[in-house]
Amino acid sequence: MPEITAAPRNASTASRRAALTTVLAVLFLTFLDTTIVSVTLGNLETDVSAGVIPLQWVINAYALVFASLMLVGGSLGDRLGRKWVMLAGIAIFSAGSVMCAVAPGTSMVIGGRAVMGVGAAASEPGTLSVIRQLYPDRRERARSLGLWSAISGLALALGPVIGGLLVGLGGWRPVFWFNLALGVLLGMAVWAFVPNSRDPQPGRLDLAGFVLGTGGIFCLVFASISGEYRGYGTWWIVGLFAVGGLCLAGFVRVESRSRSPMLDPRYFRPPIVRTALFAAFAVYFAVFAILFLTALYLDVALHYSGWELAAMFAPMALAIVVGGLVAGPWVGRRGSRHPMVVGCALAAAGIALTRVEITRLPLPALGRTDTPASQFTVLAAALALAGLGFGITVVPMTSAVLSHIPAQHSGIAASATNTARQLGAVVGVAALGAVVNARLASEVDQTFRGPLLGGARNSVMKILETGGSAGSFSLNDIPANFVKAFLDGLAVSLLAAIALIGLAGVVALIVREPPPLEEADLD
Repeated sequence: MPEITAAPRNASTASRRAALTTVLAVLFLTFLDTTIVSVTLGNLETDVSAGVIPLQWVINAYALVFASLMLVGGSLGDRLGRKWVMLAGIAIFSAGSVMCAVAPGTSMVIGGRAVMGVGAAASEPGTLSVIRQLYPDRRERARSLGLWSAISGLALALGPVIGGLLVGLGGWRPVFWFNLALGVLLGMAVWAFVPNSRDPQPGRLDLAGFVLGTGGIFCLVFASISGEYRGYGTWWIVGLFAVGGLCLAGFVRVESRSRSPMLDPRYFRPPIVRTALFAAFAVYFAVFAILFLTALYLDVALHYSGWELAAMFAPMALAIVVGGLVAGPWVGRRGSRHPMVVGCALAAAGIALTRVEITRLPLPALGRTDTPASQFTVLAAALALAGLGFGITVVPMTSAVLSHIPAQHSGIAASATNTARQLGAVVGVAALGAVVNARLASEVDQTFRGPLLGGARNSVMKILETGGSAGSFSLNDIPANFVKAFLDGLAVSLLAAIALIGLAGVVALIVREPPPLEEADLD
């Protein structure tokens, strides 16, 4: 397919649909792997005798590299060609999947997951930037972004479902063979259907921006993840936060003076763009707090089965899809600001109702306590309301950034949005997980005082943090006061999520939204 450097305005409807379907499938794969591996940890722990921290890094290695390299992936796509960088990313992702599938132990699995993160960072920004090129008209683009939002939510929700089915069929390795098979198919589809595009005047490669931007994000994300179980007061974690902050400060200074910046600060001057990036951080901070912490509480503390968890979260997944589909035409007609406000308000209300309902669920003394059907239904409805808000918010926050940054730089615009989302997810899980763990640790320490009970304390913490059993202890041996401590930490975490996403809605309400660049003839 010939290379193009501008939006394919004359492309046929069928070819644009084929390209859109392909990039949405690429998005599905990269988002799916954010959650699909979570259900393999118990099987992996048994198979290769993995500890708690290595198991956490099986998930975190992907998120860490994904978030750190997103800006680089988008910038390289703008300069080298979005199709070629996407293809390279899919190839790297597939290679990482093979590493994991044949790994003899957790070290190689963690390394493979990091390689997969490199591939995802190279391929995912292209999904948004290709949409920006395929659909220069704002209304058409908004409808496509609605599909993008729906697919991203669907992938996150289906990750545990697909992973659970694959684990049930053959253990944890089939999950990674599935990734490889899907990656190969998508690589062929990208080659056949996705047109290439790039910035016609890319300028010199911004090496200083690459190093400072990537290094700063890496340090901040690594410190956020490690602080959850090492303690945020640990000297080297404090040092990483400081280094990360200095790197990002240097990044802003370098980019403002560079003739060919990787991320031109001028594009982020419109308040609506900064508001959209903050909303992206807040939404994914909140949605991952629900997807991981609430699910963990229902699983570990209240002993919900896999089928019950699926039934609880399925309405939320469906609502995210519906929200994205509804928001697309809405953004096309009214712009980004009003849908963003409404989406944040619905998400905050859903999280607040979730917090109320989850504190009303009966606590187990020992063993299983069934949830009354009426409470189960209300909690599922609360989660669905939050999901509807999430789905609605994703479309306007993405459209606001893409519509106010020139089309030739759509790769870096997509990367900025994706980086904000990924940082919100990582920081949300790490920081709010630390709140829950601190409350648990305090309660366990008060119960298991003295050196003779140290082993029991560690066993109980392992069960509460990961589920399953540890030595002679199992979930059925956990006293109700520990479950109450877990619930208290979860309630505080959900309150923080409400505050952050509510603040994003308030900011969106008061900012002014200028005309998109193409309407102002600035492209």
